[in-house]
Amino acid sequence: MWAREMVKNGAVDELKKCFGARMEFGTAGLRAAMGPGVSRMNDLTIIQTTQGFCRYLEQCFADLKERGVVIGFDAREHTASGGSSKRFASLAAAVLISRGVPAYLFSAFTPTPYVFSVIYPLLKDPYQDIHREYLQSIQQHCFHREVNKCSEVKIVHTSVHGVGHVFVQAAFKAFDLRPPYAVKEQEDPDPEFPTVEYPNPEEGAGVLNLSFALADREGATVVFANDPDADRLAVAEKQPSGEWRVFSGNELGALLGWWSFQCWKQQQGENKASVKDVYMLASTVSSKILRAIGLKEGFHFEETLTGFKWMGNRAKQLLDQGKTVLFAFEEAIGYMCSPAVLDKDGVSAAAIAGELVSYLATKNTSLSQQLKAVYDEYGYHLTKNSYFICHDQNTIKQLFERLRNYEGEESYPKECQGFAITAVRDLTTGYDSNQPDSKAILPTSKSSQMITFTFANGGVATMRTSGTEPKIKYYTELCAAPGNSDLNQLNAELNNLVDAIVENFFQPKKNNLTPRPDS
Repeated sequence: MWAREMVKNGAVDELKKCFGARMEFGTAGLRAAMGPGVSRMNDLTIIQTTQGFCRYLEQCFADLKERGVVIGFDAREHTASGGSSKRFASLAAAVLISRGVPAYLFSAFTPTPYVFSVIYPLLKDPYQDIHREYLQSIQQHCFHREVNKCSEVKIVHTSVHGVGHVFVQAAFKAFDLRPPYAVKEQEDPDPEFPTVEYPNPEEGAGVLNLSFALADREGATVVFANDPDADRLAVAEKQPSGEWRVFSGNELGALLGWWSFQCWKQQQGENKASVKDVYMLASTVSSKILRAIGLKEGFHFEETLTGFKWMGNRAKQLLDQGKTVLFAFEEAIGYMCSPAVLDKDGVSAAAIAGELVSYLATKNTSLSQQLKAVYDEYGYHLTKNSYFICHDQNTIKQLFERLRNYEGEESYPKECQGFAITAVRDLTTGYDSNQPDSKAILPTSKSSQMITFTFANGGVATMRTSGTEPKIKYYTELCAAPGNSDLNQLNAELNNLVDAIVENFFQPKKNNLTPRPDS
């Protein structure tokens, strides 16, 4: 009936959006709005996708019908279409059961990390089993319990109408941390997200206004925010000026990475020989600050493709080899602070960040001051990321092909408006000028565009298409040598580099690209 009405009303463009193309897997799986059509999340597409997953799992695991599959859900729903996370989870379970595969379906909203932390064997009450085992496992990363018990630091937490409230409160309790103040208006799951325009704490201050107001009333100096499924964490800190500083994903990654290594060293005592078996990971578009720390401290740093599926799998490989994986992160405020969950986990990250805040308070220092100390010791790593919107796939293809044939066939740019380029890696074609055979080490994919330029001044810029949105993203970083702390000069140099890349490589006017709304 709906489709007939749309045809009758001449809404051809809307019908094309719904039925013109199927959803495709991107960095974080399938992502689309709920609604009718093969390009939307609905009963049919969930059933079809689960059938495909099941066939794949049957090929991977001969004992799948003994193993089973765990399914969780959060509070998201779409009243107009009747779709909801809970309904989709039930449909997925029904598909698995119809094929003889046991389905362990959570009975209540749960953070995404809990689904990844399932323990075997599951007992009569999987929800309580997992909750208890999860809290026990993350307590292995509580290294300053006495400090936590005595801490006077006040922290505000918001779950932004998602599922994180109960679980973050429990994690703080497991660490003997003072309970964080909860933003009451955003405490309970609400699929309408009534107090925010867009429920993504990565967007910064606009999502955190209620948190800042509560912090000001209670005298709190730090704000934590989880996204609705609680697998990511944003952190803000009140500055001496009274303004709030929202840390970028790269900045918080630097702090948590530094903290993870400090705690590991403390546990080792004089026995630091095993540092050669310690690893940290980050996605290729994230800051290289962990590489700088590793070069000085002796641990290994590896980068992977974008997305925690790559970091999680690499961490599993290293753990199976007897290595220690301390930490992994991506710039989009995703952190893996514990191998108990081989994925980003905003709950354990909140507890560990809470302990970091409490510890720093005993040293009369703040997160901002500690971040400066990290940069002073290992070198400033300044980043600037953004994107352009482009709905024309031909334009996107031509933009990247121009860069691959910049000065003739199969020749990449050697400079960008005075900034000399020392290396190029193209993960679409598999080319990497830094490798002896010119072949990229990281996996390549011809279905997406991704080129990284390394500059002589320590700058790195990656241009890539989004797997789920009509965006061309760019990630830039200026990696300064330790001792170079002239922030004004470094920021100016990074801004000039970004301007040059935008003007010469993106050519937004010529290609009719729409800049990010707030840029």
